[in-house]
Formats: sequence, structure tokens, C-alpha cells
Amino acid sequence: MASRFSGALQLTDLDDFITPSQECIKPVKVEKKSGLGAKIKIENDGSYMEVDEGGYEVKLQKAQISLTDCLACSGCVTSAESVLISEQSQEELYKVLSQNAAIEDASARKMIVVSLSHQSITSLAAKFSLSANEAAVRLSTFFKQIGSDRVYDISIARDISLIESCREFVKRHSNQATKGSLPMLASACPGWVCYAEKTHGSYILPHIASTKSPQQIMGSLVKDFVSSSFGLSADRIYHITVMPCFDKKLEASRTDFYDEICSTKDVDCVISTGEVEQMLLKENVALNDLDSTSLDSIFGNSDEGVLASHQGGGSGGYLEHVMRYAAKELHGIEVDELKYKVMRNQDFQEVMVEKDSKVVLKFAIAYGFRNIQNIVQKIKRGKLPYQYVEIMACPSGCLNGGGQIRPEDNETPKDLLSRLNEIYRNMPTRMPFHQNEVEDLYDNWLGGVDSEKANRLLHTKYHEVEKINTALNIKW
Repeated sequence: MASRFSGALQLTDLDDFITPSQECIKPVKVEKKSGLGAKIKIENDGSYMEVDEGGYEVKLQKAQISLTDCLACSGCVTSAESVLISEQSQEELYKVLSQNAAIEDASARKMIVVSLSHQSITSLAAKFSLSANEAAVRLSTFFKQIGSDRVYDISIARDISLIESCREFVKRHSNQATKGSLPMLASACPGWVCYAEKTHGSYILPHIASTKSPQQIMGSLVKDFVSSSFGLSADRIYHITVMPCFDKKLEASRTDFYDEICSTKDVDCVISTGEVEQMLLKENVALNDLDSTSLDSIFGNSDEGVLASHQGGGSGGYLEHVMRYAAKELHGIEVDELKYKVMRNQDFQEVMVEKDSKVVLKFAIAYGFRNIQNIVQKIKRGKLPYQYVEIMACPSGCLNGGGQIRPEDNETPKDLLSRLNEIYRNMPTRMPFHQNEVEDLYDNWLGGVDSEKANRLLHTKYHEVEKINTALNIKW
């Protein structure tokens, strides 16, 4: 299995290691006081006390650096898991649930919404020897028992993310003005996006798809569509996602996904699959002992039916859907089955579509930073032969995310990954372009495919972060 730290942290040129004297180079505001300087003394518990001229002691408050501060700074972290993020944890979730339950007037409480990723459901299913659907409906029971109001899976958000990725690729390919932004690189992995922003900037960012990840599209759905359906403002909903990756905490904290008007994030709290396992232990609950409660539907139906995924691998099937769509729209070819060719390793494979004995589309998947670096360097040299690359930071993709449950003592990481793939493949698949609910969302919620609202809620921008060199991080 992948390390609990993002692969980005293992790259030698990112200056990710935080030494005690370099914990943050973002300046902290210090209030200036008149008069002579005060003395500082250290208590036995490690706290600092300020002693003024009269001997009066005041305990000094520790400076706190938020995740937003870290995103604005290139001198320290590049990944969410390297920071202790107080607002992105099961402890914070329990605090919010407790505070919400303590409000006597039920109408004044927040609506607590949980969104489950397919990869996290798969990992928990493997842990408790369940099918993906059995795990999903038991997770629905668990979260509602501890205080959640609605529990969704993110199938509908992934539908939209796949559709937008398909359309974005065809637009780039067909528009001569934007052909310079090919190859198009998948944008669903926040570890990869953060690495690109802080390390490669203007070289790579124009190539990354502007389509939001399923997590953030689900955030838009919950805070805009669901909130309006219940007659609530966005800040009256507390939205939790369960993800296979610690870097999803980083993604949810981006200022791009913060609503200034309502002062709320699209996703308020991200907890990893492993953290859900810890919550089950804390509640002394085994998932397979719980009753089943159907997942909720954002359309108000009593249940969503059987959990369904999408064609392609355990990272969402971006290459699979974009290639099929592009082959049909650009070349009039119906692709029945894609044939993957393994290149340097299993995490680097390519797929081609031919027409009249000529290759018209050539895509690739590249998982893990060893392969990502090769892709980036070829783009910089103008020698990448692919028009689209599905990029994920974790080796083997999202099923092997750093936030997933660890293997048992008697099981190897490879064996666990094999079980995860089997459970994932056994989920029924759905075709996003043929979902009536998706069409209704585009028409009734977004006001059309290419509307201003669709562009605002389904797409995002990336920001080059200038590297700051200090005497502490210069490599001699």
C-alpha cells in the first residue's frame, strides 16, 4: 500500500521537510506595545509567560497557522497530511455533531451531510468482508446513528466530472486557439495538482483540466442544489466527505472552493477511510453488525438504489470515458473495448484508437511520481506523444490512496490491493451521459451545459506558487 504521506513529500526538490526553525515563513502579526520590553519565562508544561515590569504574568498564546496559510506559502508543506489540521479530523467532526445535537430548537440546527467516495466504501468493504453495496448501506446507518441527517455516495458528482472532462477535451482538441493546452492532464488528484502548482507552475498548469474533482462538484451540489431544495442557506449545511486520500483535505481548503457571501466551504470536513475505521473502533461498532439504511438521493427519492460506479479503473475511469467520447465526437468511431499497453511499468500504460490504419488518439495513465516526473519532463521538451493523461499521485491509483485502511498482519499490500480491485470491479457500472438525473441537473440546476453557472460551479483555476528561498532551505 502507499505511504501515509503523499508521494509529493518523497520528492527531493520540494523542500517539504519542516525543521523546528522553519515551521512557517509566513509572517505572523505581532502587536507592538509601548514601554520597556517584557521578560519571557518558560513554565514546566512548556507554555510561555510574559512578565511585565510589575511582575504581572500573562500566558502567551501560541501562533497558529491555518491550512490556507500553508497553501499561500511555498517554503514549507505541499501536502495536507504534513500539517496537523485541526478542522479536518474526526475530532472536529465529533465536536460539530455534539454542538449541533445540543441545540434545543431542531429548526436552528445545521443539516449534517456525509458524502462517501467509492474507493473508501471499497476499502471498508474489504476490511469487513462485505460487498461494496453492503458496506455503503451500513455506513449510512453508522453516520446517521452518530448524528448525520443525509448520507450520499458521490456517483452523481463523478458523472458530472466525467462529462465535463470529456467535453473539455473535445473543446481543446477542436479549438485551434486552445490546442497549445494539449495534452490535457486529469485534475481529480489534489496531490498532483499541488505538486504542479508549487514545482512546475506555468509550464504545466495550462495543461491541467479545469474540471473540478468529484469531491468538489459534490460540494457544489450539496451547498447549492441540496441547500436550496431544503430551503436552507449554504452555511446551514455542514458537509463531510469520506475520501481515500489525505490530500483531499488540502483540496477542500483551497480558497477557490470557499463561498465569500455565505462564509462557508463547499466541503467543511474531509475524513479519510482510516479515520472512519478509528471512529468505528471508538463507537465499538463492527460495520458488518449494523443494519442497512439506504443511501439518500439528492433528488429527494426514498433511496438511491444499488451503489454503482463507472467504467475504467479504481481512480474514476477518466481515460476510459474521455477516449470513448472523443473517438465518437471527433472521429465518428464507436469504441467497444480499450486495449491497454503496459509501458515502463504497470502504473504507466497507453491506449490508442486507430482510423484507416492511422493512430488518431493516443492516451495514457500515469500513476505515482516516478511516472509523473517523466510525463512532466516530456511536456517541457515538447516530446509527449499523448493528447490526454490520467494522472494520479498514488502508485496503483486511488484505491491505493494513503488514507485507505492498512493491510492486516497476515496480508501483503499487493494481496489487499487485489481484493480491493475485485470488490470495485464487481460494482455495477453506469454511463454518465445516459443518466436522466444528470440531464435534469444540467437543465434545471445549472441552466444548460455551457451556462455561466455551470462554468462557475463545475470548473476551477490553478495558481502558480512562487518558490521562496531562505537560508534554511537552500541546498548546499
